[in-house]
Amino acid sequence: MGDRVEISPHDPGFRGSWYAGTVVRREAKNTNRYVVEYDQLYEDESGEKLLQETLDWIQLRPPPPPPEKKKVQFKFGDEVEAFYSDGWWEGSIIAEHSGGKFAVFLRGFEEQIVFEEKDLRLPVQWVKGKWEPRFEQFTQGMQVEVLTDEDGLKGAWFAATIIEPSGEDKYLIEYKTLRNDDDTEFLREDIRACNIRPCPPEIIVVDGFKVMDEVDAYYNEGWWVGVIAKFWVLFPSTAALLHASPDGGSFSGLVLSA
Repeated sequence: MGDRVEISPHDPGFRGSWYAGTVVRREAKNTNRYVVEYDQLYEDESGEKLLQETLDWIQLRPPPPPPEKKKVQFKFGDEVEAFYSDGWWEGSIIAEHSGGKFAVFLRGFEEQIVFEEKDLRLPVQWVKGKWEPRFEQFTQGMQVEVLTDEDGLKGAWFAATIIEPSGEDKYLIEYKTLRNDDDTEFLREDIRACNIRPCPPEIIVVDGFKVMDEVDAYYNEGWWVGVIAKFWVLFPSTAALLHASPDGGSFSGLVLSA
């Protein structure tokens, strides 16, 4: 034991985060569960004793490899992990600031926070004993959604079809609703893989939407990431508000964000 790991905490309030820690021991009765100790989380507010938890193996992974020597060029729309509150939290860049700083919407906190570049890293996943970029390999003809960088459309996901790979971690896609400048055919673009996602599954919201839910709202031919503020949806990427009328106890044109 004593292996260094990153830990996805058990508490629902820590969903989407990874914290550094050490394996203390494996459970004797269930070899798929481990006792781990966090580096920077404590049992109480006094900060005298480090927190230990017993977790399933799937909540543990080796520490990710150090960043490559080639500097990562972060930009609007990138999915990232940001170091905040002693852990790495999932989020997406919603604005670029001067001085190498970026505004990141952290899903776990449902708020926008500005980070320096040194506190960001690209998401990776531990798959079958090796590290892989956290995006799927897309195949020709696959139905997807695309995050575009075009002015006026930033922050929205648009339905598209994969045409073919077009370079390292890039794909040629054809939009289903956006058309070219002369309106003769559907628009095609080369898109980075990290800006492509499979079409989200249909999610039935039993209890309806509520204030502060993070949602995707269908507007202007695409799905825009937003947060419900009373009967309005706030789009953090544009600071715009969209009215969402209640319809049978829920909101029309909304789905929970993927």
